Amino acid sequence: MSDASILFELCRRLEERRQADPATSYTARLYAQGLDRILEKVGEEAIETVLAAKNGQTEAIIHETADLWFHTLVMLTHLGIGAEAILEELARRFAASPAPPNP
Repeated sequence: MSDASILFELCRRLEERRQADPATSYTARLYAQGLDRILEKVGEEAIETVLAAKNGQTEAIIHETADLWFHTLVMLTHLGIGAEAILEELARRFAASPAPPNP
């Protein structure tokens, strides 16, 4: 599975979890708890990512960044914003940025 397809498959599953029983799914439980709880998780994971980076803990950085991305995607899904919108914005920024000179 390619990196991009993992992202889109995760987004598809997150959308499915919106309808799941909160008793059987962590993600469904987050959705049921509402936006404030989801935002708390995004903030918590952001802090943990920063602390891991500050401490130079490579494995922790990877783990916490994955948690941050996951919870950010939960937030986006909850708000009805698809990952495509974020990717389009990144592509727009990339296109607007001049390429570095070749050495």
